[in-house]
Amino acid sequence: MRLFHTLAASAAFLNTVIAVSLNDVCTSSYAVASLPTSNLPLGVTIDKSSVTASPVTNASVHGSVMYPDATFAYCNVTFAYSHNGLNDKVLVQYWLPAPSSFKNRYLATGGGGLAINSGSQSLPGGIIYGAAAGLTDGGFGSFNTQWDAVFLLANGTINWPSVYMMGYQAIHENTVIGQGLTKNFFNMTCDKLYSYYQGCSEGGREGFSQVQRFADQFDGAIIGAPALRYAHQQVQHLYSNVVEQTVGYYPPPCELQKIVNDTLAACDPLDGKVDGVVSRTDLCALHYNISSSLGKPYQCAAQSGGGFPPSPSAPAQNGTVTVQGIEVAQLILDGLHDSQGRQAYFSYQPAATFADAQTQYNNGSWGLYISGLGGEWVERYLNLLNASNVPDLDGYTYDTLVNYITEGLQRYQDSLQTTWPDLTPYKAAGGKILHYHGESDNSIPTASSVRYYESVRSIMYSNLSYTEGVAQLDDWYRLFLVPGAAHCNTNSLQPNGPFPQTNMAVIIDWVEKGIEPKTLNGTVLQGGYKGQNEQICSWPLRPLWNGNGTNPECVYDQASIDTWHYDLSAFKVPIY
Repeated sequence: MRLFHTLAASAAFLNTVIAVSLNDVCTSSYAVASLPTSNLPLGVTIDKSSVTASPVTNASVHGSVMYPDATFAYCNVTFAYSHNGLNDKVLVQYWLPAPSSFKNRYLATGGGGLAINSGSQSLPGGIIYGAAAGLTDGGFGSFNTQWDAVFLLANGTINWPSVYMMGYQAIHENTVIGQGLTKNFFNMTCDKLYSYYQGCSEGGREGFSQVQRFADQFDGAIIGAPALRYAHQQVQHLYSNVVEQTVGYYPPPCELQKIVNDTLAACDPLDGKVDGVVSRTDLCALHYNISSSLGKPYQCAAQSGGGFPPSPSAPAQNGTVTVQGIEVAQLILDGLHDSQGRQAYFSYQPAATFADAQTQYNNGSWGLYISGLGGEWVERYLNLLNASNVPDLDGYTYDTLVNYITEGLQRYQDSLQTTWPDLTPYKAAGGKILHYHGESDNSIPTASSVRYYESVRSIMYSNLSYTEGVAQLDDWYRLFLVPGAAHCNTNSLQPNGPFPQTNMAVIIDWVEKGIEPKTLNGTVLQGGYKGQNEQICSWPLRPLWNGNGTNPECVYDQASIDTWHYDLSAFKVPIY
C-alpha cells in the first residue's frame, strides 16, 4: 500500500500550487505506480520488475535541424513488455519533463533506415515543448538493434512478427502505453492530453502507418520525407546502378557532381531570386537541359568514404563531362521504365545529387558500386538470404527491377507499403497532418510525397474540382516542399535554403489554437543567410520572388504542377 500512498501523495502535490521537483516523482516506485493498467493494446503484458527511472538535469541539445537549441530536465523511464503467447520482450523508453514544465502533451517518435527509433536524437523534440516523449526497440533485442538483424529466423524463413512490429504495431503500442503512462505520471484525471507524432524518412513512413490505421491516436502528425511505397522506394536505390551497367559507363563521382553544379547555377535564378537555392525544381525540369554540361571540365580533390547514403572513398579526379555521363544522368532523372517504355517509378528532382549512382575506383578505372540500401532489400527481404547486399547485378535489366517491385508489393502490401489514401477516419477525429519534403532530396524522391498527397485528395474529394479538393484538404492536411533541402536535412550544396526547424511549435498552434499554417516557418541554419526566417509555400502553390523580399509569393502554376504527376503505367493496379 505504501507505493500507492506515495503515488497519491505526489499526485496531490501536482494539483497544488507547490511545485513538485523532478526528484519527487522520478523514482522507480512512482513509475511502477504510474504504469497504465487499462486500455492497453490487446495481448500486451507489462513487466513491472523491469521498470527503471532516473532524473536527468541540465541536459542540452544544439545543432539539430528538427528542433531549436535548448536546455532541459527530464525523467528517463524504461521498461519491457511482452505479447501474450509469444516468448518476446519489447523495450520502451519515455522521457517525461519536470512537472513544472509539463504542458499536457505526448510525442511519439520514429526511426530511420532500418532502425525503428532515432535514439536520443528525437526525444528532445517533445521535451522542449512540454511533452513526454517515447521510443521503442520494436522487440528487436535492444534500442540499438536494427530490424535487419532479426528479420530472418533462417534463410527462407521470415520472422513475421518483426515485420508487423516494424510496419506499424510497435509504434502504436509504444504510443498507447506512453499516453497511459503520461496521464498517470502527471495525474491527468480529467485534463486533455494532446498527442503528436514526429518522424522523418522511415520515421515519416511510420507516422503515416499510424495515421492510416489508428484514427484517434494523434491530434497532430509531423511527417517528413516519408519512405512510402516501400517496394518501389527500396528498389529505386538500385535503379542508378542498373542504368550504369546497361549503358556500360560508370561515371567518376566528380563528373556527376559537375552536372549537378551546372544545374544549380542554371536553375537558381528561375524562381526569381539568385541565392544559391533552387526553389523551383519544376521550372528546372521544364527549362533546363543537362546536356549543356557536355564537354565542360571538372576537377575534385580526393574524398574519404562514408556518409548517408554511404559512398566509397575516391581519388582526386579531373576530366570533361562525356556523352555517356550525360546519358547516365538523364536516364536516372527520367526514372525507371520497363522494356516497353512504361513508367514504373519516378526519380529525384534535377537539383538533387546522384547519391545512388556512386561508383568506385579499382585498378585504374571506375566501376560498379552497388547501393546497399537497394541491394539489402533485394537479397534479404525478397530473396530471403541473410546478406546485406546482392553479390552482383549480373543479368539485371529494368524489367528485373519492375518485377522486384511487384514482388515486394505482393509480399508487404499490408505491412510496409503504407499508401492507404482514404484518411477519412483521421480527419473525422480532428487530426492534423504537417507533411514536408526536401525539394532536393537525394534518397526519397520528392515526387513520392506529392503523389501521396494527390492520392488522398483524389480519393477523398473525387467529386470536387482540383482547387476545391485542395481547399478541403488544406483544412487538416498540408504538404510543404522545402526549397533546397536534402534528405531530412539541410543541404551543403544549397546552404541558404530554409529548413522547418520549429514544426512542433507549428503543429501545436494548429491543433491547440486553431492557427492554420498557410505557409510553413523555415529558418536558414547555415551559410551566409544563417538565422534568416523564410516562409515555405503550401503545395500546390509554388514559390516565386517578384522583388527583393525575404519571402516568396506563393503562386499557382499549372505547368509546374504537371511536372510532378506521373502515369505509372507499368502496373495494372493503382499506385497511390
